[in-house]
Amino acid sequence: MFLDIPDEILREAGLTKHDALVEFACRLFDAGKLDKAVAARLCGLERPAFEAELAKRGLTVYRSTLEDYELDRQSQLDRQTRKAG
Repeated sequence: MFLDIPDEILREAGLTKHDALVEFACRLFDAGKLDKAVAARLCGLERPAFEAELAKRGLTVYRSTLEDYELDRQSQLDRQTRKAG
């Protein structure tokens, strides 16, 4: 697919073509439409550079899932049990 953004609009937004692509990738990641690896690939950045772009925009770099929460909760319960025992 080809997406053409007129140079005039990019100038008005103060963006280069690369900047616009990074912005687009960041927003798709933030909306949950792309995972981090695919979004980074979309804008031609390595993962650490893409994470830095997310952070510059105040976007969450790491997202916890319900599974992450459950693992953390279980780990905390296990530690409490060992201390009490």
